[in-house]
Amino acid sequence: MAGRRNAPGELRYRLRVSGDDVNGFGKIRGYIMERDKVRRILRHSERQSSSGNGRRKGVLAALLVAFCMIFLTGCHGSQETKEAFEVPEEFDTSRDYEITFWAKNDTNKTQVAIYEQAIEDFEALYPNITVNIRLYTDYSDIYNDVITNIATDTTPNVCITYPDHIATYLTGDNQVVALDDLMTDEKYGLGGSELLFDSPTVDEVVPQFLEECQIDGTYYALPYMRSTEACYVNKTYVEALGFELPETLTWDFIWEVSEAAMEKDEDGNFVVNGQSVMIPFIYKSTDNMMITMLKQLDAGYSTAVGDVLLFNDTTTELLYEIAERAENREFSTFKISGYPANFLNAGQCIFAIDSTAGATWMGTDAPLLDISEDKLVEFETVVMAVPQYDTENVQMISQGPSICIFNKEESQEVLASWLFAQYLLTNDVQIAYSQTEGYLPVTTKAQESDEYQDYLSRSGEDNSTYYSVKIDAAKLLLDNIENTFTTAVFNGSTSLRSAAGQLIENTTKSARRGETIDDAYFETLYEDVTSLYRLDQIEAADDEDSGGLKDLGPLPQTSVILLGSLAAVWALILLYLLWRAVKTKKIS
Repeated sequence: MAGRRNAPGELRYRLRVSGDDVNGFGKIRGYIMERDKVRRILRHSERQSSSGNGRRKGVLAALLVAFCMIFLTGCHGSQETKEAFEVPEEFDTSRDYEITFWAKNDTNKTQVAIYEQAIEDFEALYPNITVNIRLYTDYSDIYNDVITNIATDTTPNVCITYPDHIATYLTGDNQVVALDDLMTDEKYGLGGSELLFDSPTVDEVVPQFLEECQIDGTYYALPYMRSTEACYVNKTYVEALGFELPETLTWDFIWEVSEAAMEKDEDGNFVVNGQSVMIPFIYKSTDNMMITMLKQLDAGYSTAVGDVLLFNDTTTELLYEIAERAENREFSTFKISGYPANFLNAGQCIFAIDSTAGATWMGTDAPLLDISEDKLVEFETVVMAVPQYDTENVQMISQGPSICIFNKEESQEVLASWLFAQYLLTNDVQIAYSQTEGYLPVTTKAQESDEYQDYLSRSGEDNSTYYSVKIDAAKLLLDNIENTFTTAVFNGSTSLRSAAGQLIENTTKSARRGETIDDAYFETLYEDVTSLYRLDQIEAADDEDSGGLKDLGPLPQTSVILLGSLAAVWALILLYLLWRAVKTKKIS
């Protein structure tokens, strides 16, 4: 995922709710809420039955509980299906609307200020629309909260998210608004005649970025910002080791330089940096690492409809290579060692792969630092594409946040949400936000504007707005849009991404510990990762399915057991209360 401050993964959330079990989680959650209501009824009935005057009421209350239990068992979990959104003919400006906007920032006050300015400017144009922003520091938190709120029908109006996440949101009927009709609406669509701001047209949104927002032939999001991965290289150390940077990095070159960097002097320090610490190659997102390697080798990962192809011979060969490098301490990951930028800036790493959106953390003169200045080492930073297997066919991942809109009962409220979401694509917002990190605006309208071109041309004027490494990172993606790729999106694709990275993480840890890495190891690893991320429960969508979305069917067995246990406990409580009421009546 793009951004400097992403959490290591989503495993801690998966223990709470799996992306493939939204309906099951919602039903359990709803059951618990209703259970609490029943508990209050029981307490009241007990108080009533303890007095002579309330015995009859106690029996009646107990019978009411029985009715409630039967009702909950038969009807629990069912929600009214939302009507599919239809674009109103006119936006009703005589009414006031209050919409919620969930967004992510990288603990960057400048980004927060841009959001706040965008809201202020939008509300000035549409004074009848109030936008309430809720900021998160992690996309996984947004994802988890949306999943939870789907069960209670309290989703936000507008949300910054990823297509992989949207695929899970779509398991709820009409939860996310399909944008095809909105995008092309003559009045309120992209570039529409009734808009009060200068919106880009459909043709002015970069096609590759817009395509990422399409799931099963329908657009469910607008791209907001785009980034890719870059290899931030300590050129000074590469040349000190006797190498010259090629025009395009290759995996063989990375491994060769990394091996050479492990040479130590007689005092046990590394020759290249004179320090006791050196990790030549650190990769931030191992999800992307595995996915990119497989893509470059034209090996299996998944099909467009959700078949899992990750566990193949090429994957095993790659993991053997990674294990060897990890055992020699030439390679590590963010989850194991920490942020690549920290090691790069301290002269303890040569190749640091991270998002282009993390460029402001990279290099001796980086405006954002996580290490003290006395730890900084002077070196020349070069921004390059991630290493390739075939330099004639460069492949690099496209990533970055998108904007989706959640359906509501009032179509006018949805239209108000759409207007704000669309406003985030205007030049003022796109250019301002892209300048905070190495993001690229998602519209050609912004990219080709005089303002943005002037920004790019001023690289190196300072180490803040015009920080050269940040602008070089943006140019890297700008020059390689045609070479970017995305992975298929389906319900469960988030889990598959996490599984891809977990293979590298586990293998690297095992190799560093000196464990035996062989075919038996990988057979067990594949089984464990499949179980951990429930990949065996991902069902490929039938091409003939409407929209490609699967009916999740009955509750999972664990949910059935939980619900059955709760029902049994309450049944016993009910019998006890009835017995107590009858016994009290006989004594009197």
